[in-house]
Amino acid sequence: MAENKETISSLNQLLQGEYMAVESFNNFISKVKDDHNVKKTLQEIQKQHRQNINILADYIQDLGGRPHENLGMKGTMADMKVSMDLGLKADTEEIIKKALEGETKGVSMAEKVLRGNLDHKSRELAGEILQKDRSSIDKLNGLLDAMK
Repeated sequence: MAENKETISSLNQLLQGEYMAVESFNNFISKVKDDHNVKKTLQEIQKQHRQNINILADYIQDLGGRPHENLGMKGTMADMKVSMDLGLKADTEEIIKKALEGETKGVSMAEKVLRGNLDHKSRELAGEILQKDRSSIDKLNGLLDAMK
């Protein structure tokens, strides 16, 4: 049972990161005014994070745990920081760079969770999320490249 507790705790850390991503992307999407392609890409990435939330929450429950389904203080502070960093009139390139920064932190968090003591299915799940986050980084880099 102690192993399950550690696994659930690690998966809940990943879940918190997914919630932070959804909130951050709400922020990013609301600030993109005139670039439909950028907005659409940000929405696709956010949708992926929402799917990750559902998968993680279900699996945590399957393990007998309780998903931590809120941002928590750390997430709230991170969301406020993103808002302040972007300010009222952020340009599209700046928004993409902030999204890229957040996705990179998400990859680091998933890698950290993967290094922990996880059962096979949890490791597989965290690995899938890591791959999706890396794919999101590629999409964001593609947007930046298209702006040059």
